[in-house]
This record gives sequence, structure tokens and C-alpha cells, in this order.
Amino acid sequence: MKTVAAIATPIIFIAILLAIWEIGCRAANLPAYLLPPPSAIGKVLVESWPLLLSSAWNTLLTALVALLVASLVASSLALLTALSPVIERAVQPLAVTLQVTPVIAIAPFLVIWAGLEHPERAVVVAAAVAAFFPIYSGVATGLKSADPDLERLFRLYGATRLQTLWRLRLPAATPFVLEGHKVGGGLAVIGAVMGEFVAGSGGSQGLAWRILEATNRLQTAKAFAALFVLALMGAGLYALLQLLEKRALVWWRGR
Repeated sequence: MKTVAAIATPIIFIAILLAIWEIGCRAANLPAYLLPPPSAIGKVLVESWPLLLSSAWNTLLTALVALLVASLVASSLALLTALSPVIERAVQPLAVTLQVTPVIAIAPFLVIWAGLEHPERAVVVAAAVAAFFPIYSGVATGLKSADPDLERLFRLYGATRLQTLWRLRLPAATPFVLEGHKVGGGLAVIGAVMGEFVAGSGGSQGLAWRILEATNRLQTAKAFAALFVLALMGAGLYALLQLLEKRALVWWRGR
């Protein structure tokens, strides 16, 4: 019963909100370009689902590639900082600066450097920049979370830095690494959308491009439909990463 209630409660709440939205639009006689009712958005979803699905795949693929790139770069840097305090002092300020700088402010430069004929490259880099810091921070924090007594025991037995890293600090960092990647996955989607907005080119036809295209033509229902698919895709990716995190943590605790 608790499971049924947990599933039914948000569905009922969303249904009530949609009903209020529908009634409000019809009662106020709002023009469709200003605020379309949910029924109009649903109609567009049914009519345009192949196009929206294709665009969603483009955005998702971009986010996944960016997540892979961010994971490789951020994890490598975090491992280097774990081996050398000098590298940590050099990298940390740059990593923090990259975190506090809005991706949308960097994206125009990325478009120029990638070339106007290759906007998809700029979008991938923008998404990777957005996902970089949570992964770097998670790995770096996790590598510092090992039990100090165990580290002293490793030194007592003459373990090298690499041996300590591989046999003690990396296993201890696993929960932090997984959490960083889960947060980074969501930010990769946000970064991909920002990159597509700034690229503003049909060469990068993701969901953000569909929203731009629809709003420029005052097809607000189509823009809302693309936004709905984008939200659904982001939530699905987050749920998938959360499931993988739980499974990996069960394995890790079993080890």
C-alpha cells in the first residue's frame, strides 16, 4: 500500500495542476502563442513525437559523450592531485574558477574555437565543462576520505604512494565518485542545452534547438512539448544514474 500511495500521490498532484492549467487557459481565453493549454501540448506531443524523440536522442548522446569526457579529465586530474600536493595546489584554484564561471558565458568562445561548421563539438565541450567540477570534487574528496590509521599502517609496511592509492584510497573513494558522476550527469544535460542555445545552429538539432525554432515561430505548444521531453529525459537519466549508484554501492559494501 505504501508503494502504491508513493506512486499515486505525485500523479494525482500533477493531474490537479494540469486540470487547473487547462481550465485557467480556457476561462481566460488566452491565445495559444502566449500560453497553450495542456491539451494543445499533448496534441503536439502525439503529432511530433518522432521528431522530438530524434532530437532527444541527439541531446542525450551529447550529454553522455560530455559526461565521459568530463569523467576522464576530472578523474585523471583528481588522481594526480592525490599523488602530489604541488599539483593539487596548482589545479584547485583553476577548478574552482571553472565551477563558478557560468557555462553560458564560455559557450560563445567554444563555438568560435570549434568552428561555426561544427557546432556539435562546442556543445559537447560546454556540457563537459558543466559536468567537470562535481566529478573532480567527488573523486578528490573521496581520495582524502581513507582512514588515517590505515594510511599509517600502509606506510608502516612500506607501501608506495601508488600502492596506497590503488589498495586503500580508491576503494574508500567509491561512494564519492559515484555521487559526483550522478550530479555530473544532470549538469551534462544542462550544459548540452546551454551549448545548443548558444550554438543556435541547425547543425546541432537537439531539444534546445527545437525550443528555439518553435519560439521563434511563436509555436509555443511545440516549445512546451520539447521542454516536457527534455525534463522527462533529464529525470530518466538521473534515475538511471541513481540506480547504478545503488547497485554499485551494494557491490562495494559486499567487497
